Amino acid sequence: MMKTIDNVIGIASTALNAQSVRMNTIASNLANANTVSTTEADAFRAKRPVFKALVNEEMTNAGAQFVGGVKVHQLQNDPTPVRTQYDPGNPLADERGFVWLSNVNEMQEMVEMMTASRSYQNNVEVVNTARLLMMRTLEITKA
Repeated sequence: MMKTIDNVIGIASTALNAQSVRMNTIASNLANANTVSTTEADAFRAKRPVFKALVNEEMTNAGAQFVGGVKVHQLQNDPTPVRTQYDPGNPLADERGFVWLSNVNEMQEMVEMMTASRSYQNNVEVVNTARLLMMRTLEITKA
């Protein structure tokens, strides 16, 4: 029984870590939403974490007592094209008067943040419930 609860807590903790990375990435995207650049190549591109399921023992961290969970495999640039804006007074404007804007969509980022936050909270509840079950099991064995 305790091994099963340890597995649940271990798997939920990997999800907490992954959602934490997701929320930090979203915060970085929002912080760079209004940045401008001189060239398309230098324009900020939103990042997206790519998750990978940990389905066997070789995929989990060395010494882990559980199999399963999720990890952030990599961060990828959002493929949405960056935009240009005519702003000849901007010191970063090119010779035609254009600056390159980031491809961050603030509304999409807020939806992503709410989703990540809810997922994080759900996994906190999983850990709390598993901990409560473990404590009740210990109480039963003492009686």
